[in-house]
Amino acid sequence: MSTAAETTGGDIEPWGEVTPDAARRLLVAAVEAFAERGYHATTTRDIAGRAGMSPAALYIHYKTKEELLHRISRIGHERAVSILRAAAQGEGSATERLADAVSSFVRWHAGRRTTARVVQYELDALGPEAREEILALRRQCDAAVRGIIEDGVATGEFDVPDLKGTTLAVLSLCIDVARWFNVKGPRTPDEVGALYADLVLRMVGAGTSGAAQR
Repeated sequence: MSTAAETTGGDIEPWGEVTPDAARRLLVAAVEAFAERGYHATTTRDIAGRAGMSPAALYIHYKTKEELLHRISRIGHERAVSILRAAAQGEGSATERLADAVSSFVRWHAGRRTTARVVQYELDALGPEAREEILALRRQCDAAVRGIIEDGVATGEFDVPDLKGTTLAVLSLCIDVARWFNVKGPRTPDEVGALYADLVLRMVGAGTSGAAQR
């Protein structure tokens, strides 16, 4: 499936923040190429060809191949932060907010799987400055999930001996969906999101007697 047509429930991935149209076409082409061949095996000629443009046209909008990857990664991570913060700051108990965070994050990784694979697995191709910017966004993702789990521990909803390790495990579980999800598989993004939310709640001991007694 084309990156431009990936869905989380029928809506089209707009990349609306990327303008003009030529720059958006190049970015979408880069996502597809990086996901298929890997960043290092992809050339600017590959990207321009997928976009139906000349290699020279690419440099009008992006100075380097790394600039393209940086923009893709930044947009993707900003979306991730938005998803997780919305859940963390939402109404409801810690259990409800964690379920919302996990199901929403998983749906994004399944529905935008091509984009998510590039966003999550090509970080090491970025230079130090760009990489640090993305790592800062990842820390915000971590903080949002950790905050929900901390709330659950404080209220006695969760039984979590290792807060840092559990947060890492939750995020890793969600992110890995982008690696294996297949649109032709037996479950939809919504169904995988619901399954993973249930698994994570079991992981943190939500509803168990141990958590209730804390």
